[in-house]
Amino acid sequence: MIRIDSLIAQFPDLEPDEVIGWVERHWVTPDLDETETWVFTEIDVARVRLIYDLRRDLDIAEDTVPVMLSLLDQVYDLRRALKAVTGAVERQPDEVRAAIYAEVTKGTLNRD
Repeated sequence: MIRIDSLIAQFPDLEPDEVIGWVERHWVTPDLDETETWVFTEIDVARVRLIYDLRRDLDIAEDTVPVMLSLLDQVYDLRRALKAVTGAVERQPDEVRAAIYAEVTKGTLNRD
């Protein structure tokens, strides 16, 4: 976990007020330590990097960022769910996996 100064130091032109605004908008949700100071986890740092890239590199408007974050969160949630389903299928007996594969393949090929 890192504090806001260490976080900001990782980005060439990121201002503390920007990060504070992102936290206030709940785009990033750091934890509070025993002194009630924000501490950022690796996930928080990745989220800040994403927001930073959206704003700086992709020039996404500030009012569009929540939509982008929501859509990306949905994609990540779907990936996690798919990974869980894949793991569950892999733990099934061969005949069950074959039946699932056949159904998925049939559904995929008949999507017209």
